[in-house]
Amino acid sequence: MNKSRRPPRRRSPSINCDEIIEYKNTSLLRRFVSEQGKILSKRINRLTSKQQRLVATAVKRARILALLPFSNNEN
Repeated sequence: MNKSRRPPRRRSPSINCDEIIEYKNTSLLRRFVSEQGKILSKRINRLTSKQQRLVATAVKRARILALLPFSNNEN
């Protein structure tokens, strides 16, 4: 049972400290939405719980205001 211990990998944060999470920042919000228009999970986005909640509400507001599409069904 002598497993080699690797140091935990430091992941780079997906949101910089100077970026503001709000519905008007569509270029930021597009990074957290999949090709089908679904909001990606916190684990995939590498966000904290608080950041994920802010992103989810911002994406929903942007969808209602037609800044982001609800779905992408282009065939």
